Amino acid sequence: MRSVSDEVTRDAVEAVFRIEAPRLIGALARLTRDVGRAEDLAQDALVAALEQWPRDGLPGNPAAWLMAAAKNRAVDGFRREAMQRRVHESFGDAPEPRAAIESMDQAIDDDLGDDLLRLMFVACHPALPSDGRVALTLRVLGGLTTTEIARAYLTPETTIAQRIVRAKRTLAEKRVPFEVPRGDERAARLASVLETIYLVFNEGYAASSGNEWMRPELSEEALRLGRVLAGLAPYEPEVHGLVALMELQASRFPARRAPDGTPVLLLDQNRALWDPLLVRRGLAALDRASRLATRPGPYALQAAIAACHVRAPTAVETDWRAIVSLYDALLGWMPSPVVALNRAVAVGMASGPAEALPLVDALAADPALASYHLLPGVRGDLLEKLGRRDEARAEYERAASLTGNARERDLLKGKAARCAARRP
Repeated sequence: MRSVSDEVTRDAVEAVFRIEAPRLIGALARLTRDVGRAEDLAQDALVAALEQWPRDGLPGNPAAWLMAAAKNRAVDGFRREAMQRRVHESFGDAPEPRAAIESMDQAIDDDLGDDLLRLMFVACHPALPSDGRVALTLRVLGGLTTTEIARAYLTPETTIAQRIVRAKRTLAEKRVPFEVPRGDERAARLASVLETIYLVFNEGYAASSGNEWMRPELSEEALRLGRVLAGLAPYEPEVHGLVALMELQASRFPARRAPDGTPVLLLDQNRALWDPLLVRRGLAALDRASRLATRPGPYALQAAIAACHVRAPTAVETDWRAIVSLYDALLGWMPSPVVALNRAVAVGMASGPAEALPLVDALAADPALASYHLLPGVRGDLLEKLGRRDEARAEYERAASLTGNARERDLLKGKAARCAARRP
């Protein structure tokens, strides 16, 4: 042991816990068959570390110390329950207390991948609502505190805490097994995992509310989880497709925001600022996805669309016809109005605004897009290109009224003002 100041020790405890929390919770959840209980045990270990490490110094193996502390806490719980004759009722098919206690001694040496993969499938279980999956995933897999999640999503801390509590309660009530699903169930459960990770990424890529255009820390966390998942499930093509999509989109981050925070749209970005390492990683992941699948899935197709952009030296050299074809294939997987709207944008770039406007108008009556700000935003862009500036201004203003992001609202209002200034 080595003695250090309380402040330095506290920082060290929190840093170690953030790194080790998913592994710790995964191992404990495997043994207790209860994610909520596993997190409680992990938190107890953190509290013990915060109390003891400043006094005794940092242990030589902090991860093992945390596991031992959590194990001791679990042992106490097992013994209390055994005395109350409720072990079998509480744990169902879980190991007998003595077996569970003995296996905990080896848990720190058990395979990390199996526990993490199980934890991903449980935290992202489709029985949970999407906001519950996101909150629980960031909590138990990302190691973020409730305060940090609330801050990232501009949501009251009590709301995030309630989502996490409800998610844990749902998993316990439905007796969701702590295992990697197999057969047909695996595909559905994997889709839920991928969707959850991408929801986190997208909130960072284009913040739905607040004063900032992006929240890169959320996207970085999603990308980290995606890379971990790719390592745990190396033969799943859509896992690599999602990683490719996130890598390629993240490569644009340095160019998506001006120094004053103003959004910079794709066609106006300085491509020299795109991160070449992330581009290479994204294209490599896309290649892996392509080699593993006979037919590209929805994430691989979206990654292929992103690849069309990064492969074009300039915006005018983008192969928009190829992008339209990729959107056609994507509609086969995801026949959604949002995909159709994105396809219409690509048609406008490939064949002109006159070809795209009827496609957008046909989507106007879809109730799923009634409050979707990008529909009037796209329509305003097409109308402006056609010289119909009064109509374009009205569409931009409507789009600005629908978005919850202040930066995007200012951008749309600026476009509306530009149309008003150019009136004949």
